[in-house]
Amino acid sequence: MAESITEPHRFPILMIFELLLRKQPAGPFRSIVRFVSTLAVGLTVSIGWIAAEETEPRTKDAGDAAKAAKELKLPGLEIDVAGRQVDVDATVCLREGFLELLACTKQTKEHESIVAVEAKPSHIHAALLLLGAKPGNPAIQKRVGGIDGHWVDIAPRGQEIEVYLVFKDEKGEMKEHPVNEFISRGPEDVVDDGGEGAEQVKFPTHSFLFAGSHLYKEGDAPPQYLCDQSGNVISISTFGDELLCLPGVHAKDNGSLVWEVDPTHLPPLDTKVILRLKPKFEEEAEEKAPDAETPEAAEGE
Repeated sequence: MAESITEPHRFPILMIFELLLRKQPAGPFRSIVRFVSTLAVGLTVSIGWIAAEETEPRTKDAGDAAKAAKELKLPGLEIDVAGRQVDVDATVCLREGFLELLACTKQTKEHESIVAVEAKPSHIHAALLLLGAKPGNPAIQKRVGGIDGHWVDIAPRGQEIEVYLVFKDEKGEMKEHPVNEFISRGPEDVVDDGGEGAEQVKFPTHSFLFAGSHLYKEGDAPPQYLCDQSGNVISISTFGDELLCLPGVHAKDNGSLVWEVDPTHLPPLDTKVILRLKPKFEEEAEEKAPDAETPEAAEGE
């Protein structure tokens, strides 16, 4: 019987790295992955689905982390320990239309996402762990009171991750752009300032929560990282299995799904770009609370 994906899981974060290990031949690479998995356990915090006995700190110095990142070759991404960022290979897949995602995996939801990424979401998760980022959970439900109890909503949590697109400018130099530069409200939501033109309402943030998706287990089968299956890498709409998400719940019922691509400065379709993820480490990487600013709150100010 499958374990419900709507309940907080107690699968260890180490299992994400075990998923990598099972697919690698014996040799130095497996040793590197094993080292990184041990390091990640020391860097993560207990958030309900991390087994308590596996949260004993196992600190390593920055030199070891940088060496591990250099040796750990995960397809489609690059880990910059010194710069505290992960660069993910991506392709522009949408320049017109409404958005439910900012980033998806290839051959999944390119019709509603700005970019499609090359890397597996579980690999991106592992890379963020290596930098010391702390995952939380997507918006989920938890049963309380046993079989006869009821379900309660759990707000999404996780360390803030700043998201950028990086591509060449008109001079041929690589330039970093906050991802909200490419998102705006639909034509019916432009703001008339009384002047000669109307101004589009821009998406208010380029920071998302490191929700961390879920590990799903059915019977004796190996656990599966749900975002690897769904492709919901960075979401605007709430799916409940995304890697990065916004605070709160966002659905058509509360008028949240009204954002569309702003192609003004976006490269042409099929352009190769970098999706850059930068964990925010101010004040010892304190987790963002569920009442953090959302697009809806920003509009109501």
